[in-house]
Amino acid sequence: MNNVVDIKDFSLEELTAFLQGMGKEGYRAKQICKWIYQKGAESFGEMTNLSKDFRAELAARARIGVLEPVRAEVSADGTKKFLFRLDDGAHVESVLIPDEGRATLCVSSQVGCAMGCRFCLTGSFKLQRDLRCGEIVGQVCAVRKTDPVTNIVLMGMGEPLANLDNVVRALKIMICPDGFQISNRRVTVSTSGLVPEMEALGRAVTVNLAVSLNATTDAQRDQLMPVNRKYPLDVLLAACRAFPLPNRRMITIEYVMIRDLNDSLDDAKRLVKLLRRIPVKVNLIPFNEYDGCMFRSPAQESIDRFHKHLLDKNITVITRASRGGDISAACGQLRARLENEAAASLSPESVTSERRDTLNAGVHRR
Repeated sequence: MNNVVDIKDFSLEELTAFLQGMGKEGYRAKQICKWIYQKGAESFGEMTNLSKDFRAELAARARIGVLEPVRAEVSADGTKKFLFRLDDGAHVESVLIPDEGRATLCVSSQVGCAMGCRFCLTGSFKLQRDLRCGEIVGQVCAVRKTDPVTNIVLMGMGEPLANLDNVVRALKIMICPDGFQISNRRVTVSTSGLVPEMEALGRAVTVNLAVSLNATTDAQRDQLMPVNRKYPLDVLLAACRAFPLPNRRMITIEYVMIRDLNDSLDDAKRLVKLLRRIPVKVNLIPFNEYDGCMFRSPAQESIDRFHKHLLDKNITVITRASRGGDISAACGQLRARLENEAAASLSPESVTSERRDTLNAGVHRR
C-alpha cells in the first residue's frame, strides 16, 4: 500500500506520464480526469469507458482520495462552512459564500500557517504541514457534491504561495477543460506578500491575484504582518506592478481596516499614492472585534470617508460586508471550536498547559 498514490495529486500532465509508465495510452488521463472532476467519480469502478482489467490495475496502484466534512454549518445569510478531517487526523476548513448569482468557495492550502499575521486566527495554530494537491482539489470535489461552485478563492487556512507546487497543480486542475472547467477569471489566489513566489505563480499559471496589504507604511505593516520585514512595501508593490495580467484584469488589494491604526484619511491618501501605476481594485474589510483583542473595529464614519476618498481618486473599491457571523465563518474558528470541545472532554491532567493555551487562544481570536 505504500506505493499507492492519490490520483488527485497529479496534474493532467503528471497523470499522463503515470499512465504511460503503466504502458497505457496518454489520452486515458483526460478520461480519468473527466470522471473525477466533472462526473464526481470516487472509485475506478465507476469509470465504465475503461476496461475492467485497466480499472483493476489502476485500483492496485492508485486511489481516488475523498474528503468528507466532519462538520458543516449553514448561516442565516446562506454562507456554508465545512470542516474536513484529513487522513492524518488534521483538520482544514472551506467556506461557500453565495452572492448575486455566483457561489464562491474559499479553499485552504495548508494546515495552520507560519505567516503570523496578528489579526488571523489560523496563525494561532502554527504551521503543521502543506496540503497535497489532492487535499486542495478534494475540498472542491466535496462541496460540489451538494452545492454549485462558480468561483474559487485560495484565501482559507494557510499561505497559498508557501505551498506553491501543490497550489499550482491544483489551480491547473481547476481551470483545465478536462478538470473542473472553471474559467481562470473566476479563480483567485491570495497572498500576504511572498514576492519570489508571486513571480513564480505568474509564470506558471494564469489566475487572479489578491494581495493582503492592510497598511500604508512599513511601520504599520511590520506591526501587523511579519512578512513585511522581509518584503517591505516598496518591494511588494514593485512585484505587483510586474505581475503578468491579461488585458483588463486587476490585482485585488485586501485592506483590513483597524480603528486608530490604519483607518484615517491620511491612510487613504497614502494608499492612493502607493497604488499608482498598478491596475487594482480595493477590498476594504472592517476588522471584526473579539473578546480580549487589542484591535478595534473602525467607526462607520471612518469607513465611509476612506471609501469615498478612494472612489474620488478613481480607484475601484468595495467595502466587504461580514458574512456567516452566526456560524463563525472566519478561517480557523470551526476548527478551533472542535479542538476546544475535544480538549474539554479530556481530563485536565491529560492536556498540557501549552496545548490548553493554544486551544483557548483559538476560540477567542478571529
